[in-house]
Amino acid sequence: MTKYAVILPAAGRSQRFGDNNYKKPFAPLADRAVWLHTVDRFTNRSDVCQTILVIAEEDRESFNTKFGANLAFMGIDVAIGGAERTDSVAAGLEKVSEQAEFVAIHDAARPCVEDRSIDAVFAAAAKSGAAILATPVAATLKRATGKPPTIGETVSRESLWAAGTPQVFRRDWIIDAYARRGSEPATDDAQLIERLGHPVTLVEDSPLNIKITRRRDLRLAEQILKTAPPKKPDGASHPFADDDLWR
Repeated sequence: MTKYAVILPAAGRSQRFGDNNYKKPFAPLADRAVWLHTVDRFTNRSDVCQTILVIAEEDRESFNTKFGANLAFMGIDVAIGGAERTDSVAAGLEKVSEQAEFVAIHDAARPCVEDRSIDAVFAAAAKSGAAILATPVAATLKRATGKPPTIGETVSRESLWAAGTPQVFRRDWIIDAYARRGSEPATDDAQLIERLGHPVTLVEDSPLNIKITRRRDLRLAEQILKTAPPKKPDGASHPFADDDLWR
């Protein structure tokens, strides 16, 4: 069986989230922290050999106090991230086990990813070496100009896809891509793989795989989770499902 390590970046500043008490990965969602819903999608999979959560240095003490029991029970490794997302993923890569043949990178603030989407992107990556979840762009796109902005042009949406996560790559490819990333910015991990000339397969995702960015997104995520609850072994509830560890 092909083995995957999963890196969950959760070290961002959550500036758009607009909550003075919580960063978005640690905000309460259906009685649990957002990141706990997300990690559940991976820790019960037989093909996932390692799960790494990347947090900010400033959150280390409070995180360990609130979630130490969860980490011990679920067998999750923790890495300390940096100022940018790429710095955080690089910190996670340093902890990836040699047992893993592939590395999946998934936003900790995407708790609603479906099991079948994970199955599909894992399988595509195993076949081609690199694959990401994405959705075809359906909206009409406008390029803005000036201040206040006005429409400069209408952009064709043909062949355009909106990238999501997980993004899954051969372990040697993504380690090499990060080692050679330089100072040029990258908006996602696939862009670094593209720069090395490796093709990246697009796997169509469900539109329900939302990324929580603002507080109002929590209400939508809660409704999605009610209709598609996380998979549990033997139907058992999670031992920390109803606790106050995130408070």
